[in-house]
Amino acid sequence: MSKTRKHLFHILKVSPWPLFSSLGALFLVSGLTFYMHNIKNGASILLIGVIIISWSATSWVFDVIDEATFVGDHSIAVQMGITSGFILFIVSEIMLFFGFFWAFFHSSLSPSILIGAEFPPVGITIIPVYMFPLYNTCLLLLSGVTVTWLHKAIILGSYKESIDSFILTILLGLCFFVLQMFEYYESPFSFNNSVYACVFFMLTGLHGFHVFVGIICLFLSFLRLIYNHFTTKHHNGLIFAIWYWHFVDVVWLFLFITVYCWGSNIIS
Repeated sequence: MSKTRKHLFHILKVSPWPLFSSLGALFLVSGLTFYMHNIKNGASILLIGVIIISWSATSWVFDVIDEATFVGDHSIAVQMGITSGFILFIVSEIMLFFGFFWAFFHSSLSPSILIGAEFPPVGITIIPVYMFPLYNTCLLLLSGVTVTWLHKAIILGSYKESIDSFILTILLGLCFFVLQMFEYYESPFSFNNSVYACVFFMLTGLHGFHVFVGIICLFLSFLRLIYNHFTTKHHNGLIFAIWYWHFVDVVWLFLFITVYCWGSNIIS
């Protein structure tokens, strides 16, 4: 704690990133809407939104890293607050997926006559469970083991094991992402074929996006480890990345059991 500060909390300085992030979100949503409705310059507005949000997020993250690592603003009280905020963020992500799982169960438990009173609907060829979905499940479960190994290595101060487990986890995540793209390429149905296809691509696509974000978080933590930003007792940024990755793992297990197994009538 600074000698001139009489409390344990961090009073934030004026930052432009909330404003720029809001503007980026406005351009992103507007551009996406315009693009999907074939309105002129929709793609350009969408690209501007992506650039602004990427720039704002990157700058904001580096500011937080600077506050935590070099300035020393993250006292125990501040760390507790950040941890509580991250837990609430994970809860909000759970509710986001809950909405799409609800849509899946609503359609599967009581199939409408409009889709032939069957689920999956008549005419939909299901992706085989014992191919890409099973491979991806094995990859994510294995990555859950390696990321736990990573955390243990950090706590024990084993630098070499930390590096090895980091590289393995990131590679497993990238393999999952690539296989998911192959699955989409080989998919016998498209987004607008039925309610099954719509919910399938929303759930798997949203999860794939979270995997991509998780890989970025792990890679950033990997760079911070190389630059000695973490100690055996102070590595909250890494803990948050690990929690996020475990969240991705658990969501995939639910997705695999419900959408792939139950949706394929393997579980009835």
